[in-house]
Amino acid sequence: MSGFESIIEQERPVRILRTLYRKETIPHALLFTGQEGVGKHSAAIALAMICNCMGRETPPPSHGDAQNQLRSAAIRNDDPCGVCPACRKIMSGNHPDVIHIRPTGATIKIAQVRALFEALSMKPYEARMRVVIITDAHAMNPSAGNALLKMLEEPPDRTILILTAPQKVDLLPTIVSRCQLVRFNPITRRTIAAELVKEHGLEKQAASVLAAVSNGSLTRAKALVQSDWLRYRSWLIAASGLAAPEKLETRNTGQLLAFAETLSTRKEMVSDSLAALLTWLRDLIVCRYAPERIVNTDLIDKLQRVSQKNPVGAIMDKMDAIRTAQKAIEANANLRLSLEVMMLRLAEA
Repeated sequence: MSGFESIIEQERPVRILRTLYRKETIPHALLFTGQEGVGKHSAAIALAMICNCMGRETPPPSHGDAQNQLRSAAIRNDDPCGVCPACRKIMSGNHPDVIHIRPTGATIKIAQVRALFEALSMKPYEARMRVVIITDAHAMNPSAGNALLKMLEEPPDRTILILTAPQKVDLLPTIVSRCQLVRFNPITRRTIAAELVKEHGLEKQAASVLAAVSNGSLTRAKALVQSDWLRYRSWLIAASGLAAPEKLETRNTGQLLAFAETLSTRKEMVSDSLAALLTWLRDLIVCRYAPERIVNTDLIDKLQRVSQKNPVGAIMDKMDAIRTAQKAIEANANLRLSLEVMMLRLAEA
């Protein structure tokens, strides 16, 4: 599938975009908000395709081969055909008039916006409607944001700007006010689990756990499958000592600091690792009162055994130690030191 039909569980955003296209009222700037992996980028690509689809200009005959029939059905449903040269170029990322702006490093810099200004000063090469997709627009530094604001105040002809961000408060209010907001919602666990079973052949229980951990992001769920997350989670719980929290105080300081050092060497995984440990501790409490709401459903028997040996107050203290470490790391505190302090606090009686 291509176009809007490929976007999962975003009926309202898709309906809005199709209506804007059908009524020829697409604004010069749109802001797609929602967490990563829910279809914002796919919707931006679909909008670029439908605005430039050549197949819609020449509807296929009512009878023909399978490709023509699919193309005809797509056009009737306000979708791009997916097979014309323009659609193929946009899908492959090779269309000269569909411009992608992404953070270089941690930010989108003023030089990128200036280069965009220069590109937009010229007429589109071949598109009816040029489309600029600014991914993670909240990563613009202040000078880049102010430069983009000037562009929004005087939008280029035959150009649509699509910004994506987790939420509108992450952007300058003056930028938000000049865009039409389209909100994308998290995808339900059931749908994500079904996709993982279908595409990756996972067992239902494993798919259910990954769907819960992904927090509504299909992209994140697929990344977790590729990284063998379930095996890593099991190692993490055991190596941290939280498989038996009541025995953590018996670990020597060297063991605690060694785990902190190991975790600090995997910088790209620290955030997810701490979230996994926090979820494990949360489940130890939840399984007592509402076992149907735990995340680690594949570990229910172990959770119940461990939960019985640890008072709720002690578990909450350990959760507080992890949250404190998360806040310190988010504030750019020394990573290894923050993890070492966390482990020492976790081992407190």
